[in-house]
Amino acid sequence: MLDVLEGFIQELRTAGLPVSLTENLDAMEAVQHIPMEDREAFKYALAATLVKSHAHWKAFETVFEVYFSLRRPAPGDEADLENDVDAGNLQLDESGAAGAGAMDSLSPEELAEMLYRALLNADEATLKALARQAVTRFAGMEPGRPVGGTYYLYRTLRNLDLDGVLERLMEASKEQAGGELTSLEERLERDEYQERIAQLRQEIEAEIRRRLVADRGPEAMARTLRKPLPEDVDFMHASRDEMAQLRRTIQPLARKLAVRLARKRRHGRKGPLDFRNTMRHSLSYGGVPAEPKFRYPRPAKPEIIVVADISGSVAAFARFTLMFVYAIASQFSRVRAFVFIDGIDEVTRFFEGTEDVNQAVHRVNTEADVIWVDGHSDYGHAFQVFWEKWGREVSPKSSVILLGDARNNYHSSQAWIVKELQQRARHVYWLNPEPRSYWDTGDSIVSEYGAHCDGVYECRNLRQLERFVEQLG
Repeated sequence: MLDVLEGFIQELRTAGLPVSLTENLDAMEAVQHIPMEDREAFKYALAATLVKSHAHWKAFETVFEVYFSLRRPAPGDEADLENDVDAGNLQLDESGAAGAGAMDSLSPEELAEMLYRALLNADEATLKALARQAVTRFAGMEPGRPVGGTYYLYRTLRNLDLDGVLERLMEASKEQAGGELTSLEERLERDEYQERIAQLRQEIEAEIRRRLVADRGPEAMARTLRKPLPEDVDFMHASRDEMAQLRRTIQPLARKLAVRLARKRRHGRKGPLDFRNTMRHSLSYGGVPAEPKFRYPRPAKPEIIVVADISGSVAAFARFTLMFVYAIASQFSRVRAFVFIDGIDEVTRFFEGTEDVNQAVHRVNTEADVIWVDGHSDYGHAFQVFWEKWGREVSPKSSVILLGDARNNYHSSQAWIVKELQQRARHVYWLNPEPRSYWDTGDSIVSEYGAHCDGVYECRNLRQLERFVEQLG
């Protein structure tokens, strides 16, 4: 058991969950008081000690199912199948031809009828038995075959025809009601049946995963199913679902970072010795400077100027950076935002007076005047216009953040403008969403600009963005 827990916790760390040694020991202590037979209690006991963020729950749940799925009954266990069906007290006809101990001998039609009745009666025990039987019959799983679980799931569900079963269940509800259902009744009935079908699907997925773990081992399956945490998702390659998860993650992450920045300013290190104040307080000790006094630093909130490329694939990166910076705008004295492709426009106005940062970013993407000629990135022209129109407003209190991959389509770089900005501003930083191995390849000229920046950072996900903003504050 200890070996399983050790492998489980190691996989959580590999997946990105921050599990400390103390939390590891807490988990070991917690499971001593929970019977393993109660899988839900066992699962939540581990979660209570190891998971610190709701965004990490899905990753934890996947790893748990991989490492503890073999604790379930083995597939093809006839005694278990019989018990499950007996618990449902389900028969196809009065003769009991498809009785509890004969699931292997059922015809496809009889199996479909049993599935229909189990869903109609919400018979969980029978549904679990049917899920195992469906995988055995339809998935076509073979030991050692290098096929993912999604393929087996597709084959199983295709043969079950759950959409047809749902329509049949709705017809049964109408017959029981003695006529047509109202729109509300129909919706409630459909939602209820869809929930039961979703539970059946989960049982089938769990059975397929259990068999794959038995064949390949938990470590191999964990590697196959491992997905990045929301804060580690690459902006440039995020799917639609991952984009939605990122948007949900930004606000709580921004609040946490804002609190951390505020605390960092309040509890700064002691400054130099305040000789005058020390001597004044020494009077209470007869002139002996027994209690040194120091000048505590009062760090000013920086002014942030964000200049972001919103062309092509870097648009998602710029969008999330703008959302993140404005989500913690209270920690800066002022935030100004500029976006460009080959033209440039200030979009600060879209963020003023609105609490919905998502809506402001949407307006940036749809209303900003960023096209000059052909809508292809031209950093040199955009920087030149920025310098001519707003360059004088950059001051020693300003921290300028340039966002983009520096792929300039072989136009003039105008790197001297970045040099001028560095001389005027407090800091100039460049955030690049591409991997470092891609820098200065093709039309990328990031090093030409980076020579005049205080730092050039790879910033491909929220974790890297959070780390940079914390340094900025």
